[in-house]
Amino acid sequence: MAGNFWQSSHYQQWLMEKPDLLRERAEDLKVLTEEEYQKIMLFFTNFIQMVCQDPQQNQNKARMQVVATACVYFRRFYARRSLKDIDPFLLAPTCIILASKVEEHGMLSGTKIVNAVTAALKKWPYLTQDIQVRQSAMQEAEFFLLEILDCCLVVYHPYRPLVQMWSDLATFYKDSKEMEELKSSSWKICNDSLKTDVALLYPPHLIAVACLMIAAVWTNRDLKQWFTDFAVDYDKVELV
Repeated sequence: MAGNFWQSSHYQQWLMEKPDLLRERAEDLKVLTEEEYQKIMLFFTNFIQMVCQDPQQNQNKARMQVVATACVYFRRFYARRSLKDIDPFLLAPTCIILASKVEEHGMLSGTKIVNAVTAALKKWPYLTQDIQVRQSAMQEAEFFLLEILDCCLVVYHPYRPLVQMWSDLATFYKDSKEMEELKSSSWKICNDSLKTDVALLYPPHLIAVACLMIAAVWTNRDLKQWFTDFAVDYDKVELV
Protein backbone atom coordinates (compact mmCIF):
# COMPACT_ATOMS: atom_id res chain seq x y z
CA MET A 1 0.00 0.00 0.00
CA ALA A 2 1.34 3.41 -0.93
CA GLY A 3 1.18 5.85 1.96
CA ASN A 4 1.32 8.73 -0.51
CA PHE A 5 -1.63 9.19 -2.82
CA TRP A 6 0.58 10.55 -5.61
CA GLN A 7 2.59 7.29 -5.59
CA SER A 8 -0.45 5.03 -5.36
CA SER A 9 -2.12 2.90 -8.03
CA HIS A 10 -5.24 5.04 -7.49
CA TYR A 11 -3.44 8.08 -8.90
CA GLN A 12 -1.16 6.35 -11.39
CA GLN A 13 -3.64 3.89 -12.92
CA TRP A 14 -7.20 4.81 -11.98
CA LEU A 15 -7.62 8.51 -12.65
CA MET A 16 -8.93 9.05 -16.17
CA GLU A 17 -9.77 11.91 -18.48
CA LYS A 18 -13.43 12.29 -19.45
CA PRO A 19 -12.83 11.55 -23.17
CA ASP A 20 -10.90 8.39 -22.24
CA LEU A 21 -13.73 7.26 -19.98
CA LEU A 22 -16.30 7.80 -22.73
CA ARG A 23 -14.11 5.91 -25.18
CA GLU A 24 -13.93 2.93 -22.80
CA ARG A 25 -17.75 2.96 -22.63
CA ALA A 26 -18.13 3.18 -26.40
CA GLU A 27 -19.62 -0.30 -26.73
CA ASP A 28 -22.34 0.39 -24.16
CA LEU A 29 -22.99 3.88 -25.55
CA LYS A 30 -23.88 2.34 -28.90
CA VAL A 31 -27.16 1.18 -27.34
CA LEU A 32 -27.47 3.59 -24.40
CA THR A 33 -27.32 7.35 -24.12
CA GLU A 34 -24.89 8.85 -21.62
CA GLU A 35 -27.86 9.79 -19.42
CA GLU A 36 -29.24 6.24 -19.50
CA TYR A 37 -25.81 4.84 -18.65
CA GLN A 38 -25.48 7.17 -15.67
CA LYS A 39 -28.95 6.16 -14.46
CA ILE A 40 -27.85 2.51 -14.50
CA MET A 41 -24.74 3.40 -12.49
CA LEU A 42 -26.88 5.40 -10.06
CA PHE A 43 -29.26 2.48 -9.61
CA PHE A 44 -26.46 0.08 -8.75
CA THR A 45 -24.78 2.56 -6.40
CA ASN A 46 -28.07 2.71 -4.48
CA PHE A 47 -28.35 -1.08 -4.74
CA ILE A 48 -24.89 -1.57 -3.18
CA GLN A 49 -25.80 0.77 -0.33
CA MET A 50 -29.10 -1.04 0.32
CA VAL A 51 -27.38 -4.44 0.42
CA CYS A 52 -24.71 -3.14 2.81
CA GLN A 53 -27.21 -1.51 5.13
CA ASP A 54 -29.75 -4.34 5.17
CA PRO A 55 -31.05 -4.45 8.79
CA GLN A 56 -31.14 -8.28 8.71
CA GLN A 57 -27.33 -8.32 8.66
CA ASN A 58 -27.24 -6.89 12.19
CA GLN A 59 -23.61 -6.91 13.40
CA ASN A 60 -22.39 -7.66 9.88
CA LYS A 61 -23.81 -4.40 8.53
CA ALA A 62 -21.05 -2.78 6.49
CA ARG A 63 -19.48 0.57 7.33
CA MET A 64 -19.72 3.50 4.93
CA GLN A 65 -16.05 2.96 4.05
CA VAL A 66 -16.97 -0.47 2.65
CA VAL A 67 -19.91 1.00 0.72
CA ALA A 68 -17.67 3.69 -0.78
CA THR A 69 -14.92 1.25 -1.80
CA ALA A 70 -17.45 -1.19 -3.29
CA CYS A 71 -19.00 1.62 -5.37
CA VAL A 72 -15.57 2.65 -6.68
CA TYR A 73 -14.71 -0.97 -7.56
CA PHE A 74 -18.02 -1.26 -9.42
CA ARG A 75 -17.38 1.87 -11.46
CA ARG A 76 -13.77 0.94 -12.14
CA PHE A 77 -14.79 -2.46 -13.48
CA TYR A 78 -17.30 -1.01 -15.92
CA ALA A 79 -14.84 1.72 -16.86
CA ARG A 80 -12.82 -1.12 -18.42
CA ARG A 81 -15.49 -3.59 -19.44
CA SER A 82 -18.96 -3.53 -20.95
CA LEU A 83 -22.15 -4.01 -18.98
CA LYS A 84 -22.67 -7.10 -21.14
CA ASP A 85 -19.53 -8.80 -19.83
CA ILE A 86 -20.89 -9.64 -16.41
CA ASP A 87 -24.31 -9.20 -14.81
CA PRO A 88 -24.24 -6.03 -12.65
CA PHE A 89 -26.57 -7.75 -10.15
CA LEU A 90 -23.79 -10.31 -9.64
CA LEU A 91 -20.89 -7.84 -9.69
CA ALA A 92 -22.43 -5.46 -7.12
CA PRO A 93 -22.44 -7.95 -4.18
CA THR A 94 -19.05 -9.26 -5.35
CA CYS A 95 -17.66 -5.72 -5.00
CA ILE A 96 -19.10 -5.56 -1.47
CA ILE A 97 -17.40 -8.80 -0.45
CA LEU A 98 -14.03 -7.72 -1.85
CA ALA A 99 -14.33 -4.24 -0.31
CA SER A 100 -15.11 -5.74 3.11
CA LYS A 101 -11.84 -7.68 2.94
CA VAL A 102 -9.74 -4.74 1.78
CA GLU A 103 -11.21 -2.35 4.36
CA GLU A 104 -10.67 -4.96 7.09
CA HIS A 105 -14.33 -4.92 7.98
CA GLY A 106 -14.28 -8.65 8.55
CA MET A 107 -15.54 -11.36 6.28
CA LEU A 108 -19.18 -10.73 5.47
CA SER A 109 -21.29 -13.87 5.47
CA GLY A 110 -21.95 -14.98 1.88
CA THR A 111 -25.33 -16.37 2.88
CA LYS A 112 -26.37 -13.09 4.50
CA ILE A 113 -25.14 -11.13 1.46
CA VAL A 114 -27.32 -13.32 -0.79
CA ASN A 115 -30.29 -12.77 1.55
CA ALA A 116 -29.63 -9.02 1.60
CA VAL A 117 -29.51 -8.96 -2.23
CA THR A 118 -32.84 -10.81 -2.37
CA ALA A 119 -34.39 -8.37 0.12
CA ALA A 120 -33.05 -5.34 -1.79
CA LEU A 121 -34.44 -6.64 -5.09
CA LYS A 122 -37.92 -6.91 -3.57
CA LYS A 123 -37.89 -3.16 -2.90
CA TRP A 124 -38.04 -2.48 -6.64
CA PRO A 125 -41.38 -3.94 -7.82
CA TYR A 126 -40.65 -3.09 -11.47
CA LEU A 127 -37.90 -5.75 -11.54
CA THR A 128 -40.15 -8.45 -12.94
CA GLN A 129 -37.31 -10.81 -13.92
CA ASP A 130 -36.49 -13.52 -11.39
CA ILE A 131 -32.95 -12.49 -10.38
CA GLN A 132 -30.94 -14.89 -8.24
CA VAL A 133 -27.37 -14.55 -6.98
CA ARG A 134 -25.48 -17.64 -5.82
CA GLN A 135 -22.47 -17.75 -3.52
CA SER A 136 -20.49 -19.90 -5.94
CA ALA A 137 -21.10 -17.35 -8.72
CA MET A 138 -19.84 -14.49 -6.51
CA GLN A 139 -16.67 -16.42 -5.69
CA GLU A 140 -15.99 -16.92 -9.39
CA ALA A 141 -16.83 -13.29 -10.20
CA GLU A 142 -14.38 -12.10 -7.53
CA PHE A 143 -11.44 -13.48 -9.54
CA PHE A 144 -12.72 -11.70 -12.64
CA LEU A 145 -13.07 -8.47 -10.66
CA LEU A 146 -9.51 -8.77 -9.30
CA GLU A 147 -8.19 -9.31 -12.81
CA ILE A 148 -9.88 -6.23 -14.27
CA LEU A 149 -8.85 -4.10 -11.27
CA ASP A 150 -5.29 -5.37 -11.81
CA CYS A 151 -5.23 -6.03 -8.05
CA CYS A 152 -5.24 -2.25 -7.43
CA LEU A 153 -7.43 -2.47 -4.35
CA VAL A 154 -6.43 0.53 -2.22
CA VAL A 155 -8.88 3.39 -2.74
CA TYR A 156 -8.33 6.90 -1.42
CA HIS A 157 -11.65 8.49 -0.52
CA PRO A 158 -12.37 12.20 -0.01
CA TYR A 159 -13.58 11.63 3.56
CA ARG A 160 -10.14 11.97 5.17
CA PRO A 161 -9.19 15.29 3.51
CA LEU A 162 -12.70 16.54 4.24
CA VAL A 163 -12.30 15.81 7.97
CA GLN A 164 -8.89 17.52 7.92
CA MET A 165 -10.51 20.59 6.36
CA TRP A 166 -13.15 20.61 9.09
CA SER A 167 -10.39 20.68 11.71
CA ASP A 168 -8.69 23.64 10.05
CA LEU A 169 -11.99 25.41 9.41
CA ALA A 170 -12.96 25.11 13.10
CA THR A 171 -10.18 27.58 13.98
CA PHE A 172 -11.52 30.02 11.40
CA TYR A 173 -15.25 29.55 11.92
CA LYS A 174 -16.20 29.99 15.58
CA ASP A 175 -19.97 29.31 15.49
CA SER A 176 -20.17 25.65 16.57
CA LYS A 177 -23.82 25.17 15.56
CA GLU A 178 -23.30 26.52 12.06
CA MET A 179 -20.06 24.53 11.82
CA GLU A 180 -21.97 21.32 12.56
CA GLU A 181 -24.49 22.16 9.82
CA LEU A 182 -21.60 22.67 7.41
CA LYS A 183 -20.05 19.35 8.42
CA SER A 184 -23.32 17.47 8.03
CA SER A 185 -24.05 18.94 4.60
CA SER A 186 -20.55 18.37 3.24
CA TRP A 187 -20.54 14.76 4.49
CA LYS A 188 -23.85 14.05 2.74
CA ILE A 189 -22.56 15.63 -0.47
CA CYS A 190 -19.42 13.51 -0.18
CA ASN A 191 -21.60 10.39 0.08
CA ASP A 192 -23.60 11.50 -2.95
CA SER A 193 -20.39 11.95 -4.96
CA LEU A 194 -20.21 8.14 -5.09
CA LYS A 195 -23.22 8.25 -7.41
CA THR A 196 -21.19 10.08 -10.05
CA ASP A 197 -17.97 9.49 -12.01
CA VAL A 198 -15.88 11.93 -9.95
CA ALA A 199 -13.93 9.13 -8.19
CA LEU A 200 -12.65 8.08 -11.64
CA LEU A 201 -11.80 11.61 -12.77
CA TYR A 202 -10.43 13.64 -9.85
CA PRO A 203 -8.13 13.17 -6.83
CA PRO A 204 -9.89 12.91 -3.46
CA HIS A 205 -8.70 16.26 -2.09
CA LEU A 206 -10.34 18.11 -5.02
CA ILE A 207 -13.58 16.20 -4.45
CA ALA A 208 -13.46 17.14 -0.76
CA VAL A 209 -12.92 20.84 -1.58
CA ALA A 210 -15.84 20.74 -4.03
CA CYS A 211 -18.10 19.10 -1.42
CA LEU A 212 -17.23 21.78 1.12
CA MET A 213 -17.82 24.58 -1.40
CA ILE A 214 -21.25 23.20 -2.32
CA ALA A 215 -22.09 22.78 1.38
CA ALA A 216 -21.12 26.41 2.01
CA VAL A 217 -23.53 27.53 -0.73
CA TRP A 218 -26.32 25.29 0.55
CA THR A 219 -25.97 26.49 4.14
CA ASN A 220 -25.38 30.11 3.07
CA ARG A 221 -21.93 30.33 4.69
CA ASP A 222 -19.32 32.78 3.39
CA LEU A 223 -16.02 30.89 3.31
CA LYS A 224 -14.34 32.83 0.48
CA GLN A 225 -11.59 34.17 2.72
CA TRP A 226 -10.81 30.68 4.05
CA PHE A 227 -10.74 29.14 0.57
CA THR A 228 -8.23 31.73 -0.68
CA ASP A 229 -5.50 29.98 1.33
CA PHE A 230 -6.03 26.71 -0.55
CA ALA A 231 -3.39 25.88 -3.15
CA VAL A 232 -5.79 24.14 -5.54
CA ASP A 233 -6.83 24.68 -9.14
CA TYR A 234 -10.32 26.13 -8.75
CA ASP A 235 -11.05 25.64 -12.44
CA LYS A 236 -10.79 21.89 -11.79
CA VAL A 237 -12.84 22.19 -8.59
CA GLU A 238 -15.66 23.83 -10.57
CA LEU A 239 -15.61 20.91 -13.01
CA VAL A 240 -16.02 18.46 -10.12
